[in-house]
Amino acid sequence: MQNYETARLDPYCGPAPAPGELYAAWNLDPVLIGALSLASLAGYAQLHRSHAGPLRRTGLSAAALLAFLAFVSPLCALTTALFAARGLHHLILIGLLAPALAVAIPAPKRAGAAGFLALSAALWAWHVPSVYAAAWDSAAVYWLMQAALLLPAWAFWSAVLSARRDLEAGMAASLQVAAIAGQMGLIGAILTFAPRPIYAEHLALTEVFGLSPLADQQLAGLVMWVPGMLPMALVAFWILRAAWLREARA
Repeated sequence: MQNYETARLDPYCGPAPAPGELYAAWNLDPVLIGALSLASLAGYAQLHRSHAGPLRRTGLSAAALLAFLAFVSPLCALTTALFAARGLHHLILIGLLAPALAVAIPAPKRAGAAGFLALSAALWAWHVPSVYAAAWDSAAVYWLMQAALLLPAWAFWSAVLSARRDLEAGMAASLQVAAIAGQMGLIGAILTFAPRPIYAEHLALTEVFGLSPLADQQLAGLVMWVPGMLPMALVAFWILRAAWLREARA
């Protein structure tokens, strides 16, 4: 236990803040801020060269703000304390940042086919306790986790949002979105109904926020279940409905 306390309470996002300190717990890592700034400038330059319309520019602005929220704002530090915040963080990456980036700068079409499989594998892999612990202990593995979630999600949403579909293609796309939603719901159910805490990293850190470790884990499951699964299910319905109406008008 002593090794846990001395080596595992200071992951990439920093030590867990007390509730009263959360407002000041910004991640001011100069490498991160420089990388996000350069990526945003490069994106805007690419859109300018391609004479992109307002929708793509808005998508890039939204992606930049969401990246700031996920990695610079106090949410990053809160993920150290609460596993529920970690779940919210991953939802922002997969369900908001990735589609915004897909609208702004779609991934190459050849990457879309692999996006679903890679995203599915990443969702399950990073919830394995030993893998999660590795991301906690190593900044390099932490960033591998972020990339393994964000890049496949970007490819996945690029394929889903940019394709012009007949009914058959619309059904295939809606089924893929529904399958991602279903996997998130299943992971959420496992977290919600597990009889004991799964992730030792948060055991000593949740009480100060008024949550037991098990309640924190159950909240994380509900986060994945409701705000994670439900919007994706609605997107799947919207895709299928649009394809159906397009087929009916043809």
